[in-house]
Amino acid sequence: MNSTADRMAAAYFDAIEILCEATPKGWYAEQGTARAAVTHAAVSTMNGVFDTTTEPDIEALDALASEVGRQVEQWSIIVRQADEDVAALAARHGLVNRSEVPLLACAAEDLVLRTTTAQREPIRRVGAAESDLYTEVFTEGFEVPEGTFGSLMGGGVLDADSISGYLAGESGRPTGTGLGIVTNGVVGVYNIAVVPSARGRGLGRAITETVLSDGIAAGADAAYLQSSAMGRPLYESMGFRVVENWTVFLAG
Repeated sequence: MNSTADRMAAAYFDAIEILCEATPKGWYAEQGTARAAVTHAAVSTMNGVFDTTTEPDIEALDALASEVGRQVEQWSIIVRQADEDVAALAARHGLVNRSEVPLLACAAEDLVLRTTTAQREPIRRVGAAESDLYTEVFTEGFEVPEGTFGSLMGGGVLDADSISGYLAGESGRPTGTGLGIVTNGVVGVYNIAVVPSARGRGLGRAITETVLSDGIAAGADAAYLQSSAMGRPLYESMGFRVVENWTVFLAG
């Protein structure tokens, strides 16, 4: 048993529940070891059915998958360990594309934080009053169509006790976003995005380190994140290492 992976996974699922409770159209449910989370963002991985263990509960996953499939068109099944039964279940629900997503983690004492106070100066915490601006920059940074994230970051999300949202700016113009969610003494790093015109100058690292530093100051002794292949070298340079590879099933 990988106790680090178990702890990071538990923190991740707690964070998803908190987000669903805060976002205006969020819906969350549990059955056995399975979890269902719907945000109504037009992103498959933001509407999902999960299993919290490495031995998925097929019946519970199936029941929740039917419910999520009724609510949204774009959704996914995400498990920590997939076998033929999970793949067959996903296929029955029309989710035939399969990919792997690494879960990275790092203890607080092992983090390598290099940015200076001056480099973090353009980064500030934001609350719900600026959720529209946050969403605009978040959308531009991920280079997706306007409206993709819907009301994901709206309502009271950016004012929630466990959630910290960040905007970075250059010359008075917002150019990057970040989000930290602290659960059970662990900080999860999300929404690291930099608009195309501001990339290549270390802003993504500065935002990430700000999220981590604030999370540690709030009591976290470890951190986790999920990364694309492009972003992984950056996070590994900070001390993050893969603790588990999760399997994602998406529609064809």
